[in-house]
Amino acid sequence: MSNAAHATNAAYDNPWIRRFHHEPSRVTLVCFPHAGGSASFFYPVSDALQSTVEVVAIQYPGRQDRRQERPLTSIAELADESFAALRPLMDRPLAFFGHSMGATLAFEVAVRMKREQLGAPLTLFASGRRAPSRHRDETVHRLDDDGIVAELKKLSGTDARILGDLELLRMILPAVRGDYTAAETYRYRPGPVLDCPIVALVGDSDPKVTLDEASAWADHTTGGFELSAFPGGHFYLADHQREVINLISDELLSLTS
Repeated sequence: MSNAAHATNAAYDNPWIRRFHHEPSRVTLVCFPHAGGSASFFYPVSDALQSTVEVVAIQYPGRQDRRQERPLTSIAELADESFAALRPLMDRPLAFFGHSMGATLAFEVAVRMKREQLGAPLTLFASGRRAPSRHRDETVHRLDDDGIVAELKKLSGTDARILGDLELLRMILPAVRGDYTAAETYRYRPGPVLDCPIVALVGDSDPKVTLDEASAWADHTTGGFELSAFPGGHFYLADHQREVINLISDELLSLTS
């Protein structure tokens, strides 16, 4: 087995990376979950695209099979660890999809690729998140447990069965708080402008990002920009899964055909 193959296999064994289907593909889509989310959120994307696109998802510490690990509380830490885990895969065409906090994290990993002269993602899909340069003062991470649960209910991104199960809630809240801390304390530092296309996706009634804040992603690349708005709130993609998957597929096929 070649050194490249060994590196690839090591990447798939890394606790930061989950691969749900093993079909060979010309492009790998790396998915970055939202605050409080996990890699399994993207299983339906992998299932739908497995015949044309390999999908891997980042699994942050502090949840599911990594629940015994300390949650990380800064985007910089999450980006450094994600970049290190993905580095063995960077010899092939990659695309990034991040939702909410995951969009910021995907951007920061792409910036690290550029700094290390390791190329760029084919496309960066930034979903449900304002551009890095657009800041809001948010303090959900400082709320008590009841306050954080209320925020999760408001955004409708967490399984209702978990929100109604106190034992499960106690298990996930440290990770949720850590993610909110990372997302809300993030401050963009001007640096390399990306040269890959950025596609921003947003719900038209999302309380976390306006169309103007999503449009500002255009300032972070020289590689072209598109904005797609869908009816709905922060988790618009739950109701528009097919449209979002088709958008991803069409974009990647246009770049690899």
